[in-house]
Amino acid sequence: MQNQDYDVLNIEGGKPVKMWTRGVPVEAEAKEQLAKTAKMPFIYKHMAVMPDVHVGKGSTIGSVIPTLGAIIPAAVGVDIGCGMMAAKTTLTANDLPDNLGPLRAAIEKAVPHGSSPVQKRRGGRDVGSWNTPPQPVDVAWAALKPEFDAICEKNPRLKNTNNYKHLGTLGSGNHFIEICLDEAGAVWFMLHSGSRGVGNAIGTYFIELAKKDMRTHFINLPDQDLAYLSEGTQHYDDYIEAVGWAQKFARTNREVMMHNLIAAVRTVISKPFETHVEAVNCHHNYVQQERHFGKDVLVTRKGAVSAREGELGIIPGSMGAKSFIVRGRGNPESFNSCSHGAGRTMSRTAAKKRYSLEDQIKATEGVECRKDEDVIDEIPMAYKDIDAVMLAQRELVDVVHVLKQVVCVKG
Repeated sequence: MQNQDYDVLNIEGGKPVKMWTRGVPVEAEAKEQLAKTAKMPFIYKHMAVMPDVHVGKGSTIGSVIPTLGAIIPAAVGVDIGCGMMAAKTTLTANDLPDNLGPLRAAIEKAVPHGSSPVQKRRGGRDVGSWNTPPQPVDVAWAALKPEFDAICEKNPRLKNTNNYKHLGTLGSGNHFIEICLDEAGAVWFMLHSGSRGVGNAIGTYFIELAKKDMRTHFINLPDQDLAYLSEGTQHYDDYIEAVGWAQKFARTNREVMMHNLIAAVRTVISKPFETHVEAVNCHHNYVQQERHFGKDVLVTRKGAVSAREGELGIIPGSMGAKSFIVRGRGNPESFNSCSHGAGRTMSRTAAKKRYSLEDQIKATEGVECRKDEDVIDEIPMAYKDIDAVMLAQRELVDVVHVLKQVVCVKG
């Protein structure tokens, strides 16, 4: 069935799934996963699916899940509050050095990035964390700590998590820091990260509690990862408090990284410049209460961005592909949402098997970035065509700026 700018997947025994996916591939497995979620009894009206949709753990990435009276912790996931931040500067392309290598090196020195397996951590420290956090981290953590301490009093298992030393750090996987140029040659700073180790601990802990609740009450689910917490229970209240804090941590994490990124650039570029000429800081893995179709509902965006009318957002491409600063059109049928990126077309394992280091080097030509076997899984060809993704959601957002990276730092 077709209706306006989206297609509708009708689910027997469940709510409809409205899909803004015309012109982009959608795996059969993703549709099956969406159908399972749509059958949950507390889904409100319909689910909305963005063009970057693909199979995820817990719930489909690129989906918007409105619920009444319940929440699915695994749908929010473990990278709680993961999102983007971008800031326009008064620099132009002509102000960048011809050799961008020192610029990338300065950023890599200023912002811990990557991660090390537990068995390889030196002195118990993850390479992606601070050894001694700088003053901006101290200030930011002082504001976050009291609420976290209160959460830990109720949930002692969360106490020994890596939080303070992860604040202002990048992480690994698809997280990145970029220096970009827009269509007019203005320089932008952009980064992608979330709530790091503490968000992972909170997500994992409450996913386990939700599964335990299902077993306690003998509730059968189409998928274990759809275990939910019911409104009115202590676990529900505790999760709402903890997930809200983790989202605050994630937003602060990006702000601290941006502060350190700007300071690093100033050590290489001597010309005075201003930042935050236009700035955006948005989540794309999160849950919050919103009003839709006359009701207050919980909206979980699993790889989706809020796109209320006039609201600015960020839709990144991949290494070597352009990104977009967008303005929301406030489409009610999408629950005021848009995609969070291009979306993967294959797993990281499949990408490493299919593509070579030579492919990676060619695909990132002109970008100062890592070019080694450990980042082949982030090769642009492992993602959907960002132009097709943008075309599929033209009724959800308007493009404000088109960005192309010239420097990319990945963990």
